[in-house]
Amino acid sequence: MKKTKIEDICDILNGFAFKSDKYVKKGIRVIRIANVQKGYIEDNAPVFYPTDFSGMERYMLREGDLLMSLTGNVGRVALIQKEMLPAALNQRVACLRINSDRITKKYLYHILNSDFFEQQCMQASNGVAQKNISTEWLRKYEIPLCSIDEQLKVTEILDGIQNVIDSKIAELKGLDDLVRSRFVELFGECRKRVFLNDLCSIITDGTHQPPKFQSDGVPFIFVSNLARDIITYDTEKYISAETYLELYKRTPIEIGDVLLSTVGSYGHPAVVTEAKKFLFQRHIAYLKPKHDIVNSFFLHSALLSPDGQRQIKEKVKGIAQKTLNLSEIRKIEIPLPELQKQNQFADFAHQVDKSKLIVQKELDETQLLFDSLMQEYFG
Repeated sequence: MKKTKIEDICDILNGFAFKSDKYVKKGIRVIRIANVQKGYIEDNAPVFYPTDFSGMERYMLREGDLLMSLTGNVGRVALIQKEMLPAALNQRVACLRINSDRITKKYLYHILNSDFFEQQCMQASNGVAQKNISTEWLRKYEIPLCSIDEQLKVTEILDGIQNVIDSKIAELKGLDDLVRSRFVELFGECRKRVFLNDLCSIITDGTHQPPKFQSDGVPFIFVSNLARDIITYDTEKYISAETYLELYKRTPIEIGDVLLSTVGSYGHPAVVTEAKKFLFQRHIAYLKPKHDIVNSFFLHSALLSPDGQRQIKEKVKGIAQKTLNLSEIRKIEIPLPELQKQNQFADFAHQVDKSKLIVQKELDETQLLFDSLMQEYFG
């Protein structure tokens, strides 16, 4: 299959260093590097710039522009959607705008959204503390280029599978929303409210000193392992049994304990449900509930409820990197009905979780098929 350089089919635009002290409540949305995730734009906390900013037109985005992260998690790509416009491009985010009839937008998107391309970006990046790739490298990067008919066939197959993946994700969200709405229905008007500090015997965080990692041993998890509001143990970082025993004294993890992400993707709680050895970074808070007064799964839902998430968002500090401090976590107010009612709600949540496991299994299998086809088509 023929190959062509990206610069031969795309214009590549660089962003501008918009200053955070000039952000306004309404105006031109600024798409920052943190917004560019793998395959989508995350825009939970949008920021805006004045519409009359001089020179803004140079950085304005168009519907369907392909954006790519150049710093940190390099090589993430996503398409900008119409509902996010008007929007402008921030620094260290590249915009790829097709200028050729030899390639379709979706075909290019699928190539650059592949694991192979992301790995190529990582290998080409420089920097120790923070990875960086240059737009010059991106311009010279060669991609496989088949006929338009073949491109359309590939994208039709991949888009079809992606639609199934999206529907499964939506189904999972619907089940999560069901639990949240049931929580509000039962406990939204609960008059007794208690500070989280009074519901837990321990509220602390993970180790502040990065341990010595090794290729196997006890899993060491990060904020990303809580992204689905459960604990996942897929990690490339492990510690020795000796290091585990030393650090375990700070966070004596047991079934029923609750973890809460506090930096970056903050506000994700997860209940420890397995008697499994693991430890975690400082950006995860550790809560040990008093089980004689609060059910761990009730507490999990309370933190995920609209009121719980509102309090968390109000208590985070920082601009560049949002942080939820332990002192603020202790002041989160939780409704506290009778333990029997908490347990009944937890039983309902468990039943929903059984349905989620089935959907998640179907999602994982479909994602595996998608990934194998991406490997077959693009490397």
